[in-house]
Amino acid sequence: MAASRRTTVIEAEAWLTRELEGYRGEILYGRLTATPWADGAHAASLTFVGRALHDAGVHQAGLTWVQGIGLWLPTGPDDFAVPDFAVVEADFVSTHVQCNCYAPHVFHMVLEVTACNWSDDLGLKVDCYAAAGIPVYVVVDRRHDEVLVCADPCDGEYRTRVRYKRGQSVPVPESVGVRVELSVDTLLDGDG
Repeated sequence: MAASRRTTVIEAEAWLTRELEGYRGEILYGRLTATPWADGAHAASLTFVGRALHDAGVHQAGLTWVQGIGLWLPTGPDDFAVPDFAVVEADFVSTHVQCNCYAPHVFHMVLEVTACNWSDDLGLKVDCYAAAGIPVYVVVDRRHDEVLVCADPCDGEYRTRVRYKRGQSVPVPESVGVRVELSVDTLLDGDG
């Protein structure tokens, strides 16, 4: 009789990503989560942010923006997230950890656009990104029709949390490395 072997959470994530079409896996505090791929408005919102950062000179600041790359988290031995969008140092690829994830110190900002798993974006990920010391975390909260900006991480918590409503602009905090303001309406609706 063959001995059975327990599947690790990393192996389960790899299986989930392979078998559950239209989803990507993340491990937050040791818990495997499934995140759906972006819908049209979600994808258009990310394109808008990328264009705005490009126009603001993100590349001249020694940074770049990327979508859907892994961020290795210090919250557990196998923890990682795959933010929808991130501003990272231009040489981020040199900080590869494992599982297509990169070290948190090269991330200047992460941005999530909520989907059906909105409670992770507003709960677990706030804690995970603060614990990783990510300077700015932006949540385009389509569930509550607002944008939340978390900044100034200290001792695993964001000291600053500001909510922006429709009709307002979101000033990206200077700690990201570029100055830009983003329309709440365009972030939420994806048109612009």
